[in-house]
Amino acid sequence: MTDVVSEIKRAKSASIELSVLSTEVKNNALRAMADALDSSREQILEANARDLEAAKSMLDSGEISGSMYKRLKIDGSKIDGMIAGIDDVIGLPDPVGEQMSALDLDDGLTLYQIRCPIGMLGMIFESRPDVVPQIMSLCLKSGNAVAFKGGREAANSIRVLFTILRDAAAAAGVPADAFVLLETRADINVILDLDRYIDLLIPRGSNEFVRYIQENTRIPVLGHAAGVCHVYVDEFADPDMAEKVALDSKVQYPAVCNATETLLVNSRIADTFVPRMVSVYEANGVEVRGDEKVCSLTDAIPATSEDWDTEYGDLIISIKVVDSLSEAIDFINQHGSHHTDAIITEDVRRAAAFARSVDSADVFVNASTRFADGYRYGKGAEVGISTNKIHARGPVGMEGLMIYKYVLVGNGQVVKDYVGPGCRQFKHVPSDVEYPYRGE
Repeated sequence: MTDVVSEIKRAKSASIELSVLSTEVKNNALRAMADALDSSREQILEANARDLEAAKSMLDSGEISGSMYKRLKIDGSKIDGMIAGIDDVIGLPDPVGEQMSALDLDDGLTLYQIRCPIGMLGMIFESRPDVVPQIMSLCLKSGNAVAFKGGREAANSIRVLFTILRDAAAAAGVPADAFVLLETRADINVILDLDRYIDLLIPRGSNEFVRYIQENTRIPVLGHAAGVCHVYVDEFADPDMAEKVALDSKVQYPAVCNATETLLVNSRIADTFVPRMVSVYEANGVEVRGDEKVCSLTDAIPATSEDWDTEYGDLIISIKVVDSLSEAIDFINQHGSHHTDAIITEDVRRAAAFARSVDSADVFVNASTRFADGYRYGKGAEVGISTNKIHARGPVGMEGLMIYKYVLVGNGQVVKDYVGPGCRQFKHVPSDVEYPYRGE
C-alpha cells in the first residue's frame, strides 16, 4: 500500500531541488516530455479506450455526466494539443528568480523583490486526463512539485500519461520525487489534512466537487466552483455579430466552464433578435429555456428560477429579456459565477460601463466567452480558471504558480544606525542595480 504522506513529504523536499534547476535543464526535460508523448500515442490511446469502455456503465447509471464522458476522451488531436501545450511552455520565459522590483534603502543596501515558486501543489480533478501534461509542464517550468489525484473514470489514462511524463523528465535531470500520483478516493481526504506540506490545492471538476474541497481543508484553494457565463446582447449590437458570438459561446464546446449558459437580450431588440436566435440555437440542437417574454415570441420551454443559476454543461441555454444595460449588469453579478461574461454592442461607452461594473474574472466585448482559456491567452496552458479575488484570477498560467520573496543585499549595515537622534535616513529610491544572484 502506498504511503501517501511519505510521498508528499518527499515531494515537498524535492520541490527545493526543482526550484533551483537551470532553465536549460527544465526546457530539455519539457522537450523530452513532448517527444515521449509523441512516441507513446498507441499506449495512450489504448489506456484511454479502456477508460471509455468502463465509463459507459457509469454514464448509463448517472454516476458521471455526459459532459464528463466527453472530457474523458483522448484522440490523436488531443495528443497533438498536449504536445503543443508543452511546446508553448518551453517558449515561455523562466519566471524563477525574476526581479520584480529593486529599492535602495540606503547606499549599498538594496531590497529586491524576487519571483519564486509556491512550492508543493495538489491537483485534484475529474475526467480530463489532458490536465496531467498541462499541469506537469507548467509546474516543472515554474519550479513547483505537484501531486495529482484524478477521477477513477480516467485512471488508466492518467496513470499512463503520468508515468510517461515523469520518466521522461527524470531522465533529463528532474527529481522524480517531485511528481506524485494518487489513485484512491481515500487519498483525497488524506491530502486535505496535509496543510503542513501542501501549499496550494487546485481542484477542477463539478460544482459539488470543488465546493467539497474548499469546505474540507485548511490549505489555500485556487479555482472556481461553477461556470455560469452570460452573453448580453445590447440594443446597439450588430445583430449578425451577436448571432455569431452567442452561437459560438454556447455550441463550440458546451461541456466546458467557459460556455455560455444564459443569453440576455435588450427589450428594444427582443421582438426581432430573440426569434432569430432561438431558431439558430434550435437548428444547432440547443434546447432553449426562456422567460415569459421569450416564450411569448418563440416555442422555448418556460424557464424556472433555478435555470438562471444553472451550469448546464450541455446543449441547453436560458434566455432572458432585460430592459437596460444596468439590469443586465445587476443580473450577471447576482446570478453569474464571476467566471466569464460578454457584451455585444457597438456603443463604446456602454461597453466601458459593462467592463467596469461586471464583477467577473473575464469580461469580454464583442467576443465569445470560449476565449477564456490559458492557451488562448498565450499562457502556454492553464492550471485552472480562478474566480478568487486574491493571488490569481481568470485563466491561471505559470504566473499563478509563483509567489515572491524579498532579498536584502547589504555590506554590514545594522538597524541601530537608523534609530535615534542624528541617525541615518532611509532613501527608499528605485535601484538601477540588477539582482546579482539569479542563475547562481
